[in-house]
Amino acid sequence: MIPSPPLFLLLLGLMGAHATAPVSVDLRTAAAMAAGLCNTRPTDLVFIVDSSRSVRPSEFEQVKVFLAKVIEGLDVGPDATRVGVVNYASRVKNELSLKTHKTKAGLVKAVTKIEPLSTGTMTGLAIQFALNVAFSEAEGARIKSPDISKVAIIVTDGRPQDNVKEVAARARDAGIELYAIGVGRVDLNTLKQIASEQLDDHVDYVESYSVIEKLTKKFQEAFCVADLCATGDHDCQQVCISAPGSFKCACKEGFSLLEDGKSCSACSNAATDVVFLIDGSKSVRPENFELVKKWINQIIDKLDVSETKAHVGLVQYSSSVKQEFPLGRYNNKKDLKDAVKKMAYMERGTMTGQALRYLTDSSFAPASGARPGVAKVGIVFTDGRSQDYIGDAAKKAKEQGCKMYAVGVGNAVEDELREIASQPTGEHYFYTADFKAMTAIAKKLQINICQEEDPCECDSVVKFQKKVEEALQALTKKHILYKSGVSKRIVALENKIV
Repeated sequence: MIPSPPLFLLLLGLMGAHATAPVSVDLRTAAAMAAGLCNTRPTDLVFIVDSSRSVRPSEFEQVKVFLAKVIEGLDVGPDATRVGVVNYASRVKNELSLKTHKTKAGLVKAVTKIEPLSTGTMTGLAIQFALNVAFSEAEGARIKSPDISKVAIIVTDGRPQDNVKEVAARARDAGIELYAIGVGRVDLNTLKQIASEQLDDHVDYVESYSVIEKLTKKFQEAFCVADLCATGDHDCQQVCISAPGSFKCACKEGFSLLEDGKSCSACSNAATDVVFLIDGSKSVRPENFELVKKWINQIIDKLDVSETKAHVGLVQYSSSVKQEFPLGRYNNKKDLKDAVKKMAYMERGTMTGQALRYLTDSSFAPASGARPGVAKVGIVFTDGRSQDYIGDAAKKAKEQGCKMYAVGVGNAVEDELREIASQPTGEHYFYTADFKAMTAIAKKLQINICQEEDPCECDSVVKFQKKVEEALQALTKKHILYKSGVSKRIVALENKIV
């Protein structure tokens, strides 16, 4: 049974994933493997196995066990990973081509039947064979593509009787990633001449064939590509679509993907005036204030900022209120974000009520750049209890049609946040105990403002009225002509009677 994503997060936590430094790829891979959330990138993989005289039959059996265990960790299939095996000594034998077996079970069974050749050690010849034959399209290799890896794993226990340096270089130049595993009295310099860079990742040594099995996990991890959608290691707001070692975001029906490639909006084309009301009191502290600024810019990244779409203003408050910049001053994201970064920390008290009054009376006034008839959005951030009354000001903002979001951190009072937030509060009120968790709020906070259609549809009405008037004029003209014709005929009849 595959563990759920929360187990993956628990495993990351146990390995120190909550440290301040980013989690390494190795830790993520190990956690993904442990949680069963690991796929393998489509790969053409060829094992090149030394079965010279120095390899005893019992040792060769241990090599086959190693191969089988690595194969067990792969996604084997025509469109996934294809596996071939080249056996060599003084001569080379193509035991399994990349097109021979399409299932994991078939592969493993075939590996168990491979017999040692028990002659010399022509490692260079074997690599040349792999380059010319094993990795050819005729043997099942796929056309070179960035989406398909070419990998060879060479296992040897002795000094080669031919040159490996030049042929290995040609193989690497052809796009084949080479791993070199040495056993016992192997020549370490030969391994280094064979392997791809970085050598620490591509050269392995074990004292004897009896412990070669311990390398199984290393190669399973090497081929593991964590399913980032399944692990939750992505920034998609609505839908995450897995790709090998990556992902792309999409939106639910009725929503469109915004420019950041992550956020979704039901009304991305609506013009909106957005004002951030930011608590700069002394309880926030300088280092956390920097996190708040990054959080603001995360939300700005989700907006469609332009001269005709979203305008953004910024207000900071403590014991007093300061307009950092008004609506419409900056009409592109770069200038906006640069201005946010320059905001200086005020410190002092927490007069949230006063700040809310400033929002309705000044920030959303035409004199401060607010546009008539455009949706108004206020985003209030605070980390503590307000030192003045907020009820009337919060009520006024919503009565004036402002959509209000309330975000609290640390000692913020959740009842106050709910009082500020628009309905439904579940979509407009957010709280976290830790400033470092604000990124998660930025992902959740979605500003969806839809332009209401004018029920009059005035342009259409005017056109309709014009057409009606033209039709009436035409009818009137026809009626007049008709009456004129009738009158003439009546006069003519009267003349005849007389």
